[in-house]
Amino acid sequence: MSRNKLQTLTEQMFYTLLCLKTECYGLDILERIPAMTENRVNIGSGTLYTLLEQFAEAGLIRETKVEGRRRSYILTKSGLEVLQNEVKRIEAQLADYRTVFEKEGRN
Repeated sequence: MSRNKLQTLTEQMFYTLLCLKTECYGLDILERIPAMTENRVNIGSGTLYTLLEQFAEAGLIRETKVEGRRRSYILTKSGLEVLQNEVKRIEAQLADYRTVFEKEGRN
């Protein structure tokens, strides 16, 4: 996955990386994302395993254990940086939104 593709994360990408703050398996992620978003965000297993492969290739996560077909992963320093950059981008959007609507409210 090229660095450009990681400049803006999809919700599924964001929450997958967020889940990997702590070591977990793919099946754990499939359960955690809907739980942490109150079912607002879901991810299919095909999408998840494609993302995990791409994130590992890009050095954003690393594999920590292999038990048969089960693999666990954790976020790397690079992955944390990408996640933090996305949070800053989202916060900037929120600030822009508030600026626009606060101006409208005062007119």
